[in-house]
Amino acid sequence: MVGALGLLMAVGLLVFGLPPIDPHGPLHRVGIMDPLCGGSRSAYFTTHADFAEAWRYNPLGIVSVAAVVLVAGRAVIGFRTGHWLSPSARVPSRARWWGVAIAVVLLGMLEIRQQGRAELLMTLS
Repeated sequence: MVGALGLLMAVGLLVFGLPPIDPHGPLHRVGIMDPLCGGSRSAYFTTHADFAEAWRYNPLGIVSVAAVVLVAGRAVIGFRTGHWLSPSARVPSRARWWGVAIAVVLLGMLEIRQQGRAELLMTLS
């Protein structure tokens, strides 16, 4: 369900462009960015194959569109063949903690990066 919603949103960005509403909260208006700022514009540029511009706004846009494509591909393969790709792995507890720690550090780095691009992210384009 989430994959279908993501695919619908990606196709919507491709066909209709950026949404006409401003989804930003009050902190954004005073220059405080969050790690997701620029995500819609990044996804828009990714769907138009302008990866440099997408990266400039937010690398997560590229990752999210790639994830949508992978999930849609899995669905197509599953429906056509009746065999669903279901990868699984047993991850040790210590590795999970390392994964969470690395994710928190990467999210912090993204927050710092996005805050450094506040002027770009506050412009409407």
